Amino acid sequence: MSTILDIKEGRTSLGIELGSTRVKAVLIGSDHTPIASGDCVWENRNVDGWWTYTMEDVWSSIQKAYAAMAGDVSSRYGLKLESVGSIGISGMMHGYIPFNKDGGQICIFRTWRNTRTEEASKLLTDMLQFNIPQRWSASHLTQAILSGEEHVKDIAFLTTLAGYVHWRLTGEKAIGIGEASGMFPVSDGTYDKDMTKIYDAWLSEQGMPYTLEEIFPPVKMAGEADGKLTESGAALLDPTGMLKAGIPFCPPEGDAGTGMAATNSVKARTGNISAGTSIFSMIVLEKALANVYPEVDMVTTPDGKPVAMIHCNTCSSDIDSWVNLFSDLLDTAGAHREKGELYPMLYNAALAADPACDGLMAFNCYAGEPVIGTDAGVPIFLRRPDVKVTLASFMRTHLYSAIATLCAGNDLLFRNEHVEIDRMYGHGGYFKTKGVGQKFMADALNVPVTVMETAGEGGPWGMALLAAYMREKVEGETLSDWLEEKVFRSAKAETMEPDAAGHEGFEQYKKQYLKCVEAEKTAAWAML
Repeated sequence: MSTILDIKEGRTSLGIELGSTRVKAVLIGSDHTPIASGDCVWENRNVDGWWTYTMEDVWSSIQKAYAAMAGDVSSRYGLKLESVGSIGISGMMHGYIPFNKDGGQICIFRTWRNTRTEEASKLLTDMLQFNIPQRWSASHLTQAILSGEEHVKDIAFLTTLAGYVHWRLTGEKAIGIGEASGMFPVSDGTYDKDMTKIYDAWLSEQGMPYTLEEIFPPVKMAGEADGKLTESGAALLDPTGMLKAGIPFCPPEGDAGTGMAATNSVKARTGNISAGTSIFSMIVLEKALANVYPEVDMVTTPDGKPVAMIHCNTCSSDIDSWVNLFSDLLDTAGAHREKGELYPMLYNAALAADPACDGLMAFNCYAGEPVIGTDAGVPIFLRRPDVKVTLASFMRTHLYSAIATLCAGNDLLFRNEHVEIDRMYGHGGYFKTKGVGQKFMADALNVPVTVMETAGEGGPWGMALLAAYMREKVEGETLSDWLEEKVFRSAKAETMEPDAAGHEGFEQYKKQYLKCVEAEKTAAWAML
């Protein structure tokens, strides 16, 4: 009954996240737990060498996810969903979607996955003395200018995927500070003013008729309101006409920020790892880093605290391909198993393998990985001829491969900068099989890793929480206090401590992995 009243009286919040392989909508009630959800699978495509999604795909997928969520409400509670209390939009961070003064898109959406902006990334990092990764919006813009692309002089607005969807639904162009920090460095609640002056001077030298702040979306903090659902936005989200306009929105955020909210990782000395199609770790810092590292992105929490981010382009994709192969084999043998059975079966098999996977090596690279210095990628599996390959060793090798690049990046923080953390949370598909990915991650980083019962909801739930915080917060109530007291006080979670033998085994694997990077580079050059 309380859930039905929440829906009828607007005590709900909706989070919609456009991830790399799935668009998901999660509706939460007044107790901040999910009460309905829906999703839609989608795939990026490669157009003229650029990884992209069409805007038609964006809207059809959002509509399918929303319709599935609204259908879930109807089937569970017997209600037609006409309104919610608040909405938040999240998406894959970074990337590049430019528009002209008439609001027309003048270049295909270039996603975070593209690694064709190395020249721009190096130029900006040197110019600003701040690491500007290849996937950041500033890198994409700068590379387009350096490459002499015709559309660059016509840019009137440049945004991210979440910023674009939010704009179309509300008419507002602002974005959350966490998302903004993946476009250009931020400080004091907006784009860093000193760096902006330097970049604006460079834009002028290149003959561009605009400044950064004239084309980038304004920045907002968690808890601020950022527009309401318009009539046209309501029709875009729900073409059936059932959804009413006027619903308040919080600022749109990137998937990194929603992951922090979903794991209560917005305080200093906390961190989280999102491990799905891509993988990244976020550690909230006590103080600024002493050095600039091309492997470490400096972003922020949704309320503006500094965060060290290690981002890798690929995590589970290669594992998924092998699971598909094993599924085909079983089907051919007349022994069909559902994927829901195969994943835990294969993941658990890995626990029996030698902790070092001695003599076996895998690279899961579907794209370049700047952390290990590769600008293109192909998945490869290597082994010494004298080593017997078992199912256990094969799976452990690939589960290690999925996190090896991330762990190499985190070594810079733990060893060079002496960063300390009190807790690390894991979420995403890599952690779905209980006690496997969680164990390997704890051993690899040599820190306790916690997985919450709500970890499967991930980013869209985190986005719904940010929308709820905007609607519910009282004056002076910080995001971290609100999450701690109102959401996670009684959350169910399991923590795994690192195992000495497991840590030593992974260290041996990682050492060999880094030695074999040249083999990955050569394979990528030969195959692509």
